[in-house]
Amino acid sequence: MKLSRKQAAIVADAITEWTQEGLVPAGQAAQLAASIEIQTFDWRRLAKYSFWVAAISIIISVSAVLSDESLVKLILKLFQAPDLVKCLSLSLIATGLYRWGMHRRSTDPGYVYRNETIFFLGVLATAGAIVQFGKAIEADSGHVSLLILFSMLIYGVLAFVVESDLIWIFALASLGGWMGTETGYRSGWGAYYLGMNYPLRFVLFGGLLTVSSLALEHHPILGRFFRSTLAMGMLYLFIALWILSIFGNYGDLLQWEKVKQFELFHWSLLFGLAACGAIYHGLKYGDEMTKGFGLTFLFINLYTRYFEWFWNSLHKAMFFALLGISFWYLGTKAETVWGAGRQGKSVA
Repeated sequence: MKLSRKQAAIVADAITEWTQEGLVPAGQAAQLAASIEIQTFDWRRLAKYSFWVAAISIIISVSAVLSDESLVKLILKLFQAPDLVKCLSLSLIATGLYRWGMHRRSTDPGYVYRNETIFFLGVLATAGAIVQFGKAIEADSGHVSLLILFSMLIYGVLAFVVESDLIWIFALASLGGWMGTETGYRSGWGAYYLGMNYPLRFVLFGGLLTVSSLALEHHPILGRFFRSTLAMGMLYLFIALWILSIFGNYGDLLQWEKVKQFELFHWSLLFGLAACGAIYHGLKYGDEMTKGFGLTFLFINLYTRYFEWFWNSLHKAMFFALLGISFWYLGTKAETVWGAGRQGKSVA
């Protein structure tokens, strides 16, 4: 059994504890311990990051081509076709990529990142097809949010058919884009919609998406998308809360500059309560994701407030000294917890 050093230490500690409690005979424990083989290099993580870099490089490459007018003209000469033909061509490419990805997943299910990268390329081709379809019907000159809603429905159906969390995440990203453009369209592209600026709208949107994800947990069909929906909902919620804690419900920078940061404290408090709620959920139900979100954004909230309130009032030497001490304390506590976890001790 090949494991990383961290995983091997956890398994070894578990075997030792089972042996001491008499749950596993000493002979069987020795056999289990002997079967552990430490993998000196994390090839799985390297594969994951490599495919991420490959996908990002492809996006940058396409963007570079589109930003080069001479290359764009050359491509247009090579591919002089109506927008609907381009849409159909990209749709066929996307279909081929999805079928290839599904075939690889059924024959080589162990190559998770390679298969997901193929699905990601299919998502990009689908996005290109939707853009060409929008150009064909001149959606960019009218109600563009309808085109985004259409893309969300396409991605949602594809995620269900292909059974891909990655495509489902793109569907939820499109849903957020639709919400932003639709409310902007309804408000005449003003700063407010129903008295809410964009961050406050996305706080409500993220909160609704987070709560809605709970209904998917035991759903017979959409249950597989529970975790990805929860992650996207919390991402929308906490990023919007962070921006709201800085700018408040203001849509005009001139107005915001006249406001004292203390007057926005209630938004910071709301941000902190949401983070504490996520931490409580993670601790109560053993959910590492919600606990991680809560801890991460609680620290972001605290350090954002520190920069807001003390950057101008403190001498810079004192400012960075206090900042360094706080991170030193945080690091020592994290190291203590990590060390105790390795030794099987409890930390008060």
